[in-house]
Amino acid sequence: QVQLVESGGGLVTAGDSLRLSCVASGLTFTTSVAWFRQAPGKEREFVGANFRNSNTYYADSVKGRFIMSRDNAKKTVYLQMDRLKPEDTAVYYCAAESRLIHSSIRDARQYDYWGQGTLVAVSS
Repeated sequence: QVQLVESGGGLVTAGDSLRLSCVASGLTFTTSVAWFRQAPGKEREFVGANFRNSNTYYADSVKGRFIMSRDNAKKTVYLQMDRLKPEDTAVYYCAAESRLIHSSIRDARQYDYWGQGTLVAVSS
């Protein structure tokens, strides 16, 4: 069982940075973790995922601006977001899954555990 609690969202101006945190009780060394986001009126979309504590993958829209990391000792996952754009505005969710297969890392339906979300709003 994994419980996830996100924090770090807020209102920023385009070009600013934010770091989101996700405390994941029950996180194990091989649990896959991911960040998704959902903008108003849109479907939840993949942002980035760390597959079983090995490689990390990103959506094209955030590649080069966002960096995902994890600290297994602290059971915390981070999303460093730089050069934020208004189109990054969304509720950001942390997700985890212990039995994820590699081909499903971008599929929100494959994650069993979700946080409550944290709002990131970027003004122009």
